[in-house]
Formats: sequence, C-alpha cells, structure tokens
Amino acid sequence: MPNLFARASKAASRTASTARRSVTPTPDLPLARVLAAVLVLALPAQALAQSRQADQELEALIPDSALDNADAWAVDTDAARTGAPPVAVIEQIETDTAMPDLPGMTIPWPDGSEIPDIQPLSPDPDIDVAEQSIDAAVEALPGQEDADVPTNVRLADADVSRVGKQVEVAFPGGKDAIADHDAIVSRFAGLSSLRSFDDDEDNLAQIVRRARTDRETLVEVLRVHGYYDAQVYQSLGGLDDRSEGEATGPIDVEKVVVRFDVQPGPQYRVGQIALGDLAATGPDYETLRGAFKLKTGDAINGDRIIAERVSLQTALGETGYAFAKVGDPDLLIDHERREGDLTVPVTPGGVYQFGQINSSRDRFLSAKHLQRIARFDPGDRFKRSEVDDLRQAILATGLVSSLTVEAREVARPAGQGPGTVDVPGTVDVDVTLTPAPLRTIAGLIGYSSGEGFRVEASWEHRNFFPPEGMVRVRGVAGTQEQLAGLTFRRNNFLTRDLVLNADLYARNQTSSAFEARTVSFTAGLERQQTLLFQKPWVFSAGVEILATGERDAAAILARMPRKTYFIGALPMRAAYDGSDDLLDPTRGFRVGLRVSPEVSVQNGVRSSYGKAQLDASYYQPVGERLVVAGRVRFGTILGTDITNIAPSRRFYAGGGGSVRGYGFQLIGPRDTAGEPSGGRALSEFSLEARVKTGLLGGAVSLVPFVDAGAVDTTTTPRLRDLKIGAGIGLRYQTNFGPIRIDLGTPLNPSKGDSRIGVYVALGQAF
Repeated sequence: MPNLFARASKAASRTASTARRSVTPTPDLPLARVLAAVLVLALPAQALAQSRQADQELEALIPDSALDNADAWAVDTDAARTGAPPVAVIEQIETDTAMPDLPGMTIPWPDGSEIPDIQPLSPDPDIDVAEQSIDAAVEALPGQEDADVPTNVRLADADVSRVGKQVEVAFPGGKDAIADHDAIVSRFAGLSSLRSFDDDEDNLAQIVRRARTDRETLVEVLRVHGYYDAQVYQSLGGLDDRSEGEATGPIDVEKVVVRFDVQPGPQYRVGQIALGDLAATGPDYETLRGAFKLKTGDAINGDRIIAERVSLQTALGETGYAFAKVGDPDLLIDHERREGDLTVPVTPGGVYQFGQINSSRDRFLSAKHLQRIARFDPGDRFKRSEVDDLRQAILATGLVSSLTVEAREVARPAGQGPGTVDVPGTVDVDVTLTPAPLRTIAGLIGYSSGEGFRVEASWEHRNFFPPEGMVRVRGVAGTQEQLAGLTFRRNNFLTRDLVLNADLYARNQTSSAFEARTVSFTAGLERQQTLLFQKPWVFSAGVEILATGERDAAAILARMPRKTYFIGALPMRAAYDGSDDLLDPTRGFRVGLRVSPEVSVQNGVRSSYGKAQLDASYYQPVGERLVVAGRVRFGTILGTDITNIAPSRRFYAGGGGSVRGYGFQLIGPRDTAGEPSGGRALSEFSLEARVKTGLLGGAVSLVPFVDAGAVDTTTTPRLRDLKIGAGIGLRYQTNFGPIRIDLGTPLNPSKGDSRIGVYVALGQAF
C-alpha cells in the first residue's frame, strides 16, 4: 500500500503540472478564465458532476462546456481569435503610455525618482583604531592634526601628574614650569571622562573617544586660566613592556595610559577694564571699585573674573544700592597683544534706606515682631545681607512653611547730579509667609544599661500665644523617673534671640544613690543656640524654687522617712562656642561656666552654699578621616557641709554623658551599704578618636574612647578614687546630626559594677 500510494501521488502531481503548463497566462487569455480552467482541471470527477447543478453565479463563471472540454474553453476568447498585437506596439505601451488613474485613488504612481541614492556607510574610525595594531592605533589618536610636531611628542623634563588610572597630564618642568599647574590639573581631574569611567571595562575605541573629549576639555581649562595659545599632544603609554614580536599583536587595554603633554605658551593678561556706570556712584566709587580687585595687567583667570563680579554685586547690595544690576562679563581676546579686554555691565541705580516691614499675616507674626527680629531699623542704609538674615531668622522660628522677603521701592532717591545723593530712596521689606503646622506630638523611647528604660511623650503648640508663645505638655515614664510637666516659652522676647522660659513640673526620681519626689518651678531668660544660628556667646539667668522630699541610699536601706528640703536658687550660665558645628564639631573649642547660689531649708535649718561647674572641650582634625576630641569637667560646692545638701543637688559621675562603662551616678563616695552618696567635688576627663570608615557613603564612623572621673566629699578634687572606662562607639551621620551608640567597660570597677555599658543618643558625646 505505501508504494501504490506513492505512485498515485506522483501521477497526480504530473497531471497537475501538465494542467498548469497548458493554461499558462498569455496576453491572449484573460486571467479569470485561466484561473477557472485550473480550477476545473483540479476538481475530482464527483465535484465536476455536482458543479453542473450549481447556482447561476457559478454557472456563469464555469459553464457546462468548460466541464466537457476545459482546454478548448480556456482558449475560446476574442483575444485568442484576433491574435496578439505586434511586439513593437507592446513595447510602446510599456514605455510611453502612462498608467491609468484608478477610481478613488489619490496617490500618484511612482516614477522611480523618489528613491534616493544609497551611499555606503563609512567605517567608525574608533572601531577601526581598535582593530589596528598598537603602532597604528597610536598614529590614529585624535588631536595631532593641529600640532606642528610629529605624533606622540612627549616633553623633556616634564612634570607629570597622574589624574586617573588611564590618564596623565605632563607640563613643562624646571624653569619653564607655570604657576597654575596644580589648579589646572585639579580642575581637569574633576572633569575628565577617562578618570570618571576608569573603573569600567572599556575597549580601545571607548578610550580613544573619551581621550578626544578630554583633550577638548583640557584645552578649555587652559583657556580659563589664560593660556589661549596652548598646544596639547596626546599619546598612548603603558605599552613599553611588550616583548619582541608583539609590536603588531592585539592591544592589552588594561595597560593603555593616555598622556596629554601640554605646551602652555604665554599666559594672556587683562587689558582694559570697563565697569559700566560704576563711576556714577560718586563717593562710593573707590570702595566699590576696590571690591572688584581685578586690574589691568593681571593674569586672565575665568574663575577669578566670575568671583570678582559676585564680589562687586555683593558690595553694591551692602552699600545701599538695593536694585543694582551687574551683568555677565565679556572678555574680548586680542591674540596680537596677548591681552583680553574685559567689560562688565554695571547699573548701580540709586542709594536706598530701610523703611517699614510689612507682614502678610499680621495676627500670626506681626510686623512689630518681625521688626524686633530684624537686625536693621527704619532709616538704616540698605544692606542686602540684613534682608537675607531676616529671612533666615523667620525660618528659624519653625512657624512658617514658605516664605518670601522682598525689598520694594516706596520712594526714589533724589540728587542734584551723577554720583550725589541728597535724599536716599526708601524701600519697604514685604514679608509674605504661609504658616506651618503648629502642633506636634512627639515620643521618645530609650534604654541604657545604667538608667533602664525611658519613655517620653509631649504635645506642643508653637504659637499658642502669638507671636512665638509656645506651650508644651510633657510626661516621662521610666525605670528611674516619672514626670509630668508644663512649659511656656516665648522666643525673641523683647529682642532677637532672647528667650523667656517658665517650667512647672512634678517628678519622682529613683536611682541607686537617692529617691526624690520634687515639685519645681523655674523661670528665666536665655540667649540660646539654634541649628541655623550657631552663636559664639550664649548665656542664661533665672530663678528656681522647689520643694523636694528625699532620702539617700542608706536611708532607703534602713527604711527611714524622706527629708523635706525647700530650696531657692539663682542658676546662671555663660558659654563660648568656637567649634564649627553644633551637633558634630570637627575643629575648635567650647568652654562654659555654670554658677548657682542656693539656699536650702530643712527642718528649720537654713544652709547657704554655692555650686559651680566648668566644662571645656577641644576638637582637632588629623587628616581627612580622623578627629581627636577631648573634654574636661570640674565642679565644686562651697559653703556648707554635705549633709545639709539635698542628695539630688550633689555631684555624681558615671553614665553615657559622663564616664562611659559605669552605671548612671555610680561613681563617687559610697555609704555603709556600698551605695553612692554623692560629693562636693567633681572631676571628669574624656578622650576619643572619631574615625571615618567610608562605609555607606562616609556616614559611618568608629569612635574608640577612654573616660575617667572621680567624685570627692571635699570641695576640691583629689582624684583619689579615679574610675576609668574605655570602649568603642559607632556613629551614623544623618542630616540632623550623628546617631551615637557607645559600648564601654570599666577598667577598675567597684563591687557591683556591670562589665558592659550601652548608651544610645543623638549627637556626639561632647
């Protein structure tokens, strides 16, 4: 059966092929009739019989005569009977007769002119270079066509600076060295494409392409520094270690170093200087011209020109010219003179003085209060910096979400001639502000091995009593402290940066040294630090009145009742901050002194004494990654015996802000039960190294530290029982200051001291 089927298939195939050959379309046979004939030949006999009984449409297409004799019917046409036209006529029709328009077709027939000539693609020169030998690639480097010297020129006695893994710059050395060498190299290093991508896996084509860009960049940097005739030659280096027979071998891209040899030529100088209408400032001209320090004959330096323009703009704004305009500088280079003539358009306008301050939300922050914040008074000569300072001071209140501070002319200056001002103009300062959310709910959860857990929550309204009258309600629940308090604070009270504070609280405090139940009221004035304005000098003075029931560790052990103390104090503080940052200082020093005369009444016995404490710290950078910081603290209580001083008012040491490694307040004299009893003299010392690790973008630092401290019952430190702790800390830098985690251990512990202390806080330890 398989063989018979195959033979039948071959026979059918030959029949179909013959049918197709017999009805091949010619100009004599209509295409439709040819197709119909093919269909008839392909139909089996049963299908032909059924087609005789088809509908009229099929009958019209394939009549019965076609079924009887398909070959005769296929050629029975008018075209077949009349014959084909001559070949010449056919050719004329094909070449001379336009194609007929088809109904509904609006697109013209193509005539062949629309097809453009296709040009072959030129090879990529960089890819071509990559496929060449080493010597050919060296010859193909860009940038040599402008030079009057052969390819691969290298300076003799050159000063070569490596600015990246695969790029270096060479300048003339010795007596031909230029003064701007370091500045040019440093700037080019920051812009170099080869240096920026030197960690990528590049091929030679990419290196050559970046070398072309770097050469253009280096030429521009040279022009910024006044070298307008400089020539820069390029060459490939790092391939001198090829062995014999490798001259035409494949290129090892890892060894390729692009070198730029610079012939700087003469440095152009500043020619004529035109400063617009600056001379119209009259008596202020000398001061303002002095602010633009560039003069004829100075070396051309684009950076310096921009800096001097900014300096002049600033000087005009600081001298009363509220609406002065300083345009972009224009430098016209004369290659023959090797000079550049500088034009800086200056339109000084007139001199103005301050008028009034206007507030868009007078009930929220009144114009009177804003005038109290401002560092200028009506009638003062206008200074742009004081307008900017007012903007910063308003932002520092924390009460606004958006703010604009603009000077507006209300009276024009009057003068008798150019450069003379009889009556200065007046500008009002318009403050447009949008209040920020004023209510805050805050919470804090913390733990330390010495103080246990502490949970603190607060609610505050920062403008409860406008302007800037804050009310805060707070509470503390912790292992050693429970507190409820109410605080009122008015910022910028009476004058700028002066703060009025009032605080009423009730607290229960439990520690290893004492127990105290206290009700206290404090009030005072303070000139304080802010994150936006770190002031060198701060001070505070006030009054403190409290009633406290306390007992020390021995009384707790003996279950003795609390002693009640009524205390009045006048706490005062003055401090100088010469550091460079409030939360994370890296250089400078700080020093502060606290003094508090106090009167204490206990069981009708009155005692007077004075309490003083001195704090000082110093910060010194060592290189780019290390800051060494040190701190000392000394305190004393003079005027009475220690038994007349409430336990909570005595000195203690130990804990995260004191001697790390020891528990909170666990350093000092001990009672008969071995518990700390406090003292009248305090000594503390700290030394730590803050080392940047480079981890997480430089945000992580390690801080090894050593602390020491002692508390004595005498009024002067004796350091007889000095406790030393050491450990290591971790700092994570955030945009609001470092987060601190310290682990410390006591080096000479007393009985009962823990071996490890853990401390978590915001900001450095000191």
